[in-house]
Amino acid sequence: MHKSTMSEKGNCIGYAARDPSGVLSHYEFSRRDLGTDDVSIRITHCGVCYADVIWTRNKHGDSKYPLVPGHEIAGIVKEVGSNVKRFKVGDHVGVGTFVNSCRDCEYCNDGLEVQCVKGSVFTFNGVDADGTITKGGYSSHIVVHDRYCYKIPDNYPLASAAPLLCAGITVYAPMMRHKMNQPGKSLGVIGLGGLGHMAVKFGKAFGLNVTVFSTSISKKEEALSQLGADKFVVSSDQEQMKALVKSLDFIVDTASGDHPFDPYMALLKTGGIFVLVGFPSEVKFSPASLNLGMKTISGSLTGGTKDTQEMIDFCAAHGIHPMIEVIPIQYANEAIDRLTKRDVKYRFVIDIENSLK
Repeated sequence: MHKSTMSEKGNCIGYAARDPSGVLSHYEFSRRDLGTDDVSIRITHCGVCYADVIWTRNKHGDSKYPLVPGHEIAGIVKEVGSNVKRFKVGDHVGVGTFVNSCRDCEYCNDGLEVQCVKGSVFTFNGVDADGTITKGGYSSHIVVHDRYCYKIPDNYPLASAAPLLCAGITVYAPMMRHKMNQPGKSLGVIGLGGLGHMAVKFGKAFGLNVTVFSTSISKKEEALSQLGADKFVVSSDQEQMKALVKSLDFIVDTASGDHPFDPYMALLKTGGIFVLVGFPSEVKFSPASLNLGMKTISGSLTGGTKDTQEMIDFCAAHGIHPMIEVIPIQYANEAIDRLTKRDVKYRFVIDIENSLK
């Protein structure tokens, strides 16, 4: 088949889903022209996140096709607008889950743009200020206002940086907000996927005693030896669970499958904090689980620009790298299928620069 030249079809190539089957295939489109505050980024890597499954397959009923997923983006600056001072051509940069916000509300002013009162604009399947639908990182380049770009230190691999932009910040932000960076305290991590394995890594870097809770015994060896967790508990084992009652200061729950909450709440010490970052279909627990030990349950969702940059710098300074499986973009459909079966350790990262042609 004759492939059209780039100029006929647009200035960017990517992979897009055309309908709720979610099947991704070659797609050409145009990115906006570079604005005075914009950074144009040649994408080298993009992480595969469960959000890509949700929106390519229209799980929320709001997908706008053709849809180009991907919001864990790492790359190299190829051009900057005339007002941009923070970045220069050749810099390593990241883009996370949002690319715009009102820049004027109390949350934006505090660097917490993800909570923008008017709603932040998602990196893909969002409606941007000019009315266009945003398209994500399964593509050759992206143009983003410099406020929503992050500096990646030159010595930190771009492939490793990609998953930090969603999986990493989703656990780092609430861990910092709830002061989980206190050496000697104890942390429980529920679920050992893309988010959970990063919570373990941050927990160990903060000097915490980390216990992993999983439904699958098969992850035990890796949790203890490779991720450095102190304990591994199969959550269905009531004896093991009972032994940990009132022993944890913090719990980060990354599980999106349905699971009971009371047994975990019982593991918290008095004043303990339970943070939910997964999306089970419902959250149900007895008021006594909360009230009797004056416990806190808190939700969270990625993080703002301030926390995100801080996390990237922390990972670079402490040598924290996600465990990744690097794939060519031609494997994206299989990767998304495998992700739905939890068959990944622990994040797929697409090598855009060497495979997207």
